[in-house]
Amino acid sequence: MNFMLTFRRRVIVGMAFAAFSGSLLFVEASDEPVSDPKVVSATTTTTDSETSDQGVPRVSVTVARDRAKLMHGMYLATLHAMHDRYFHADRAIVPARAMEDVFSEVERQTGSKANWISVNLRAMSINHEPTTDFEKRAAKEIAAGAADLEVIEDGFYRRAGAVPMSGGCVSCHGGFANKPSKAEKFTGLVISIPVVSETPK
Repeated sequence: MNFMLTFRRRVIVGMAFAAFSGSLLFVEASDEPVSDPKVVSATTTTTDSETSDQGVPRVSVTVARDRAKLMHGMYLATLHAMHDRYFHADRAIVPARAMEDVFSEVERQTGSKANWISVNLRAMSINHEPTTDFEKRAAKEIAAGAADLEVIEDGFYRRAGAVPMSGGCVSCHGGFANKPSKAEKFTGLVISIPVVSETPK
């Protein structure tokens, strides 16, 4: 049984990363202005890409924004597919936990990071508690109805996007014995992409 779960987990990670990697081919490396930007600090740069001393690929803020939105959609599609196809009570690892293996693999290969944050339901792991100022602000704004929040800090473009929760998600996070309120329930997905320095040429 453990072998099958491990094998299934590796298949999921491989498929998710393959889908993610292929999807990046459709991202245009463009610095065209974007409408209604929500970045709360800094501005975009005119440099498309560079590589840090650690070999981490860095892109412009515009490209990072496009990639983060694409990654958000890909990660959520993978999460939903895992829930529907593989998660059956105690016979499989919780999909959100399995997704963290995908996050780790993507970070290892691209330098881009992702992590869950709790919003208005209890965190299922202490690792999902918002810790940074940005994550705490994002949790409050998503709980209030915001779809996403952006910031540029420490050499990263960060995007926190809302992840709507319903059904089994709410009953598990909210507690089986508790009757949830009618307010919409969310968790958050934070994606951090290394961006180029914004030193004027």
